[in-house]
Amino acid sequence: MTAQITAPPTPTTPSRRRWAGLAVLAASLLVVVMDMTVLNVALPDLIADLKPGAVSQLWIVDAYPVVLAGLLVPVSSLADRWGRRRMLLAGFTVFGLASALVLLADSPSQVIALRAALGVGGAMIMPTTLSLIRTLFPDPVERATALGIWAATASLGSAVGPILGGALLEMFSWHSAFLVNVPLMVVAVIAGLVLLPESRSDRPGRLDAVGVVLSVGGMVAIVYAVKQLGKDGFEPLPLGILAVGLVAMAAFAHRCLTQSEPMLAVDLFGNRVFRSGVITAIAHSGVTMALLLVGSQWLQLVQGWSPLKAGAALLPMALGGMIGSPFAPALAARIGVRTVLVTGLLTTATGLGVIAVLPHPMPYPGIAVALLCNGLGGAALGVGSALMMGSAPAHQAGSAAAIEEMSFEVGAVLGVSVLGSLAGIVYRSGLPGGVDDVVSESVAGALGTASEKAATASFVDAFATVGLAGAIAVALTAAVVWWWVPGDLDLADAHH
Repeated sequence: MTAQITAPPTPTTPSRRRWAGLAVLAASLLVVVMDMTVLNVALPDLIADLKPGAVSQLWIVDAYPVVLAGLLVPVSSLADRWGRRRMLLAGFTVFGLASALVLLADSPSQVIALRAALGVGGAMIMPTTLSLIRTLFPDPVERATALGIWAATASLGSAVGPILGGALLEMFSWHSAFLVNVPLMVVAVIAGLVLLPESRSDRPGRLDAVGVVLSVGGMVAIVYAVKQLGKDGFEPLPLGILAVGLVAMAAFAHRCLTQSEPMLAVDLFGNRVFRSGVITAIAHSGVTMALLLVGSQWLQLVQGWSPLKAGAALLPMALGGMIGSPFAPALAARIGVRTVLVTGLLTTATGLGVIAVLPHPMPYPGIAVALLCNGLGGAALGVGSALMMGSAPAHQAGSAAAIEEMSFEVGAVLGVSVLGSLAGIVYRSGLPGGVDDVVSESVAGALGTASEKAATASFVDAFATVGLAGAIAVALTAAVVWWWVPGDLDLADAHH
């Protein structure tokens, strides 16, 4: 069955205002994505100042993504009813206020609370940006271009976060990693009021209290458990939490499938094109976050570069995204949507494969090529986003946006946990016997000790293994996408 995605004869928003509105949405996404990575650079100074324990350190990092992932579904459903622009502006306000309150934070628990509040704001911002792009750009080809810019912005935010963090830390304290958000959110609120139209679903999903408990509890449990399994291995407690989370999400999915107007349109997964967009987002997000995590450690701990220099060394990833994303829709019109999606994934896999075959010690130019390939491959995500948003009926735009954002979040968690754990296993297996626990815990603990040479060499092996595993995973995803997506698929079509 082929359903044509039609646009109104005359867009409701003038052309210049549409693109100016996109700039507001992209800039707000940039801030939210940067906040996921900027803390990685600021964390050492924060730890030195507040001296949090091991558990507190974990929650300072994890509170933001765990809360954000858990709230995506109910917040998107509420935005469909309450108003997507209204939800977005409220998210800007929450994000800005939480960032400003860091000036009053003088304990680890207060920083954790602020990170959780930022997660609430992020959950209000991220899916509504996608829903509003659907409203601003009813034409499928224009929408694909807009979503390509959106995808490039996400890549830019991931790469700019460490650079911004490094630059701020050279001049200010760790508080600046939070405070930089405040003026940006003030500008975003003003620009949003002027440039963005209000948008609601004409058939909003029901506000289901049981569904909220199941979806929030399930997503939080899954994200938290996967993170714990990645850090501590297959311990009974995180395995139990994971099982509870999976059961809760299964119950939530069943509940949605049996309701006429569910909180989340789970039946969208019946569309192969939609599923292809989901697995593409999961795969690319996963390897990107793993590459940023392990690559940043390699640059700072093995190469010995400063945080600012290491952050700048990650820029080829953002460059690839900015080069490729605006051209992906036009390329899809020429060579086909399936070809663009699969080529993007294979380009990403090629870059990861380069890491696997680089000589040891690894030369930075080879890593730069891998980062560039990752950015270029991510350019296809805009086309995938256009297909996901276009294959969903207009009244289910909020559900489609929530699922897409969950795909990125789940991919990031899996990438860091699975590939990060793999890096840890390979690193520890390459160490000589009898090393101190601090050395076996991380390569940072080996610096300046007799084990430094062996530890850094073992970490390079771990980096190469992550490259190989990531390349295989993304190549397999490309094969599935080739199978699921019809060869004659057009950006204006959705195949069920």
